[in-house]
Amino acid sequence: MVSRSHIVARTATFSVLLVYFVLTGCHSSPKNSAPTVAFSKVPAAYQESPYKIHIFPGRDYKTDTIEGRATGARPGQRIVLYTKTDGRWGVYGRSSQAFTNIEPDGRWKASIQLGTQYAALLVDPIYNPPDQTESLPIAGNGVVALAVVNGEGPAPVLPSPKILNFSGYEWTTSTGPIFRAGSRNFFDPANVWTDEKGALHLRISGSPGKWAAAEVKLTRSLGYGTYRFEVRDVSHLEPSAVLTLVTWDGVGSERNRRELDVELSRWGYIDNDNAHYVVQPYYVPANIVRFRVPSGIFTHSFRWEPGQVTFSTTAGSANSSSARLINQHVFTSGVPSPGGESVRISLYVFHRGQIPLKNENEVIIDKFEYLP
Repeated sequence: MVSRSHIVARTATFSVLLVYFVLTGCHSSPKNSAPTVAFSKVPAAYQESPYKIHIFPGRDYKTDTIEGRATGARPGQRIVLYTKTDGRWGVYGRSSQAFTNIEPDGRWKASIQLGTQYAALLVDPIYNPPDQTESLPIAGNGVVALAVVNGEGPAPVLPSPKILNFSGYEWTTSTGPIFRAGSRNFFDPANVWTDEKGALHLRISGSPGKWAAAEVKLTRSLGYGTYRFEVRDVSHLEPSAVLTLVTWDGVGSERNRRELDVELSRWGYIDNDNAHYVVQPYYVPANIVRFRVPSGIFTHSFRWEPGQVTFSTTAGSANSSSARLINQHVFTSGVPSPGGESVRISLYVFHRGQIPLKNENEVIIDKFEYLP
């Protein structure tokens, strides 16, 4: 015969177990009901020669319908759609038109610009999506959930990026078609290398109608400080070849992506000055200074501080006692603050000038230096 004390003990044990399962069940339910977003209809991958020239991003691109479903979405939340083309993610239309409403049953449907990949973000009502970005945002800060999918069918096969070391820093190469200065270039990692002395080489290779450019990007952000680039003679560059020494974060447009530039080019015209200092956007008159750089080795630098950036160009090495100042300018208007930017060194073709590129071009950067 079971005693009353044993019954009470078993009842107490059962009650504890019941409470435990209830609590653990409650604990795990948020994981099971986390909001999600998924695709139900995906457009084809955009088919186009990677060498085809576009003068303005997005022009001539086709559109199609994309559909999906969101689960667990709260009232007011919406979908933001991105498509990846020419190395960047972009919304179709302006960011103010980027939102797609979710139906009561969770379904959503929209028109989207064709690309190689598509992304759907479930976002809070306060979320403000960038028009363009090199990297998609992660969950948090207004992004509730996201999904990425390749376009249906085959997509153009692009060369793989590579990592290289230059001046004690790690850099990655750009690959595939990407817009620079309002025109499309194809970037080939084979056009970037370092020699036995550690100097960085960038080359434009190919032939008219099929040029391949070169670009490297620092794999980390440095922030305020002095950036120096020691560049060998570039007087041989053709008018439509562009060498840029910049720092920017790859998000948004020229108005807001923290871009500071030293640009060495005649922008397709024989008589243009061949050097610019720029605090983007360039179309603000106070944000650009043009000048001429003669032949020879030069060190181009900018000292980035809160509310101010000082650009300088000196003949020879900046650390040499015989260095001679060629030009200097201090900008105090529109100077950005740090926030995820990185250094980029690019050699590409400007397709909007009067004189088309005729031959392969190459530049050599002997050294990059950063001083906090």
